[in-house]
Amino acid sequence: MSTVPPVDAARLRDALERLVRIPSVAFPGFPEAPVREAADTTVALLEEAGVTGVERVAVPGAPPAIFAHLRAADPDAPTVLLYAHYDVQPAGPEDSWTSPAFEPTERAGRLYGRGTADDKCGVALHAATLAALLGAGDLPVHVKVLIEGEEETGNGTLSKLVAADPERFRADAFVIADGSNVSTGTPTLTTSLRGMAVVDVTVDTLEAPVHSGVAGGPGPDALLALSRLIASLHHDDGTVAIEGLDVLPWDGAEIDPEDWRAETGVLEGVDLLGSGPIADQLFVRPSVTAIGIDAPTVDTAANALIPRAKARLSVRLAPTQDPAAAAQAVIAHVFAHTPWGAQVTVAEGPGAPGAILAGDGPIAEAAGRALESGYGVPAVRIGSGGAIPLCADLSSIYPDAAFVLWGPGDERSRIHAGDESVDLSDLHRAAVAEVAFLVDLASAGS
Repeated sequence: MSTVPPVDAARLRDALERLVRIPSVAFPGFPEAPVREAADTTVALLEEAGVTGVERVAVPGAPPAIFAHLRAADPDAPTVLLYAHYDVQPAGPEDSWTSPAFEPTERAGRLYGRGTADDKCGVALHAATLAALLGAGDLPVHVKVLIEGEEETGNGTLSKLVAADPERFRADAFVIADGSNVSTGTPTLTTSLRGMAVVDVTVDTLEAPVHSGVAGGPGPDALLALSRLIASLHHDDGTVAIEGLDVLPWDGAEIDPEDWRAETGVLEGVDLLGSGPIADQLFVRPSVTAIGIDAPTVDTAANALIPRAKARLSVRLAPTQDPAAAAQAVIAHVFAHTPWGAQVTVAEGPGAPGAILAGDGPIAEAAGRALESGYGVPAVRIGSGGAIPLCADLSSIYPDAAFVLWGPGDERSRIHAGDESVDLSDLHRAAVAEVAFLVDLASAGS
């Protein structure tokens, strides 16, 4: 098969809308029936696309994974595994949505609803790709499909399943349809992922609260001590002050600071932190954020010194950084910078390694050509500031494989937030690109 068969845009959209209507939230406390329904719908979509032998793979303590293995006519053709996930984040506050989260709604060429961009679009994308290829005859490459049902929980159960049976899921290339474009209409190949470490820090200074009029002055306040400790994590210009964290060079697409300010919602007059290009900071350098503090709220605060305060530090890491080593570097910094002899306890939370993905080589080149074919403009290469643990796990299990991370989302998709959306034209372009990629990969003999 040397020509690229067309993708049915109506079928693609219908598949996505069917999935988005299902509130398949896999977190504890949410109903299990919609998650099972999403798994069943995923199976139905693949079967309607012509996929045979679709399996529900039992995942201990988690929703089933959906798996299929289709073989090309040429036994020597490369094998490509297509990955996505059918679970979603909770809807969140109802007033954050212009239209209901689980009622797919089109406005100005975009489809709104939870999962439109993360990541039910990936399921629809793979189903449409296979429908186009199978409808045109034999597959150009061997294809494995793996659709997960608990990605958003971060439990990593699927990685353990793959590691326990690596031959079943082995492939020459893994297409992870859980990425996004830098902007609408700009095809993007993600070539690196930052990792993550989490450290909880608890500061104790007093046996109990003490009236601030009685002890204020010499009395050590735990919240003030914690605040000084948090402030020590950065230099005055906002660069990370923790020693022992990797920093890598970046040679991909750059990010305009003013565009990034506007997209991120940085308030007028507020400085950006750190030094160097925005892309370097987001993709290949560490960052540290206090994402939560346990202390009395202002509305319930007593007029007293606080005896205990706690913070959760979230650290994003260069793709090469070992998360455990990074956590130890953070802990060493915490103990070295604790003020006033305060008592400190730390707890290391779950971490995630980063990954270097397909940035060059024949598979990456084929992916770039496919994106340009689908979108009509050259592809750009970026990194991702967010961690996708599965990518790192798979790259460790299959060190000789190539990884293609892409997706039709963009800077307006608002994943994990209200009014999540995907551009319908880019969704179709992404499917055309995926079809072209599989055809190109076979033609190149990779």
